[in-house]
Amino acid sequence: MKNAAIALFALLCLSCDNSDSDDANARDYRQDMRELVIGISQKAKTASTPFFVIPQNGIELVTQGEDDFSTHAAYLAAIDGNGQEDLLYGYDNDNDATPTETTNYLKNYLNLSKSAGKTILVTDYCSTPSKMAGSYQANAASGYVSYAAPERDLNIIPQGAPRNVNSDVITSLSQVKNFLYLINPDNFTAKQAFIDAVAATNYDLVIIDLFFDDVALTATDVAQLKNKANGGKRLVISYMSIGEAEDYRYYWNDNWNSTRPDWIAAENPDWPGNYKVKYWNSDWQGLIYKNDDSYLNKITSAGFNGVYLDIIDAFEYFEE
Repeated sequence: MKNAAIALFALLCLSCDNSDSDDANARDYRQDMRELVIGISQKAKTASTPFFVIPQNGIELVTQGEDDFSTHAAYLAAIDGNGQEDLLYGYDNDNDATPTETTNYLKNYLNLSKSAGKTILVTDYCSTPSKMAGSYQANAASGYVSYAAPERDLNIIPQGAPRNVNSDVITSLSQVKNFLYLINPDNFTAKQAFIDAVAATNYDLVIIDLFFDDVALTATDVAQLKNKANGGKRLVISYMSIGEAEDYRYYWNDNWNSTRPDWIAAENPDWPGNYKVKYWNSDWQGLIYKNDDSYLNKITSAGFNGVYLDIIDAFEYFEE
């Protein structure tokens, strides 16, 4: 009986150690996401220095939990800023003001991160000039750097100079006074046309995709993008989704169109071709940052200054 009890105990321990377990009672989905971001940060900052890690949305992860508003030290130590969409405009509908209670809820968390020395990058979705101006003014008053995006597809460069334009050489997030979010280059006919258009601007930071027309940008391409038109230097940050798999990415296996692995969950109804993933799964984490040919390795090899990590709030899907 004693040996049987020991064997049973060992089996239970092995079950608890299974990183791919789907037992809702055993998983802490928020901590799973924190650990993924921390792992990405540790890997990237070893490969490239300085390298900036900025998770977008899922701002609740900066605290210990829903019932514990104290900060999560390890997570905050791993990141350099937080991105937040729809803080003032776009939460329910683009160009509509975000409900005040939602704005205040998000700001409580954003301010905790800002107090810890992290840069807050806000993307509001609004196109009316007065609303865009109001977004910039209100975000600046809160100590946030913001971008008023006239299109949610993030496919255009707004006309005119950026707010707080400068010719500084930007080497850290704390120096950033404005940014451009341009991850959909479909309006550009060729890669060089895209590079030239970005290089003709004076934004302190640009967030773009690693790929143009399914081909990864090279270190030479990214070096061109780091030059402001006025002679200053900027940071170039690569977008990377870590909470959803995208069927147009290089890592997508054609067999998954008919038979998807069990770590790929439901398709996002708002973004066809994007699928929620069990982001704690070892296969997914291998594709994202652990393998030699990982997404993260492609980004660091191309000379980007950092990553903008999206679908951080995937934990909400699995909690529900």
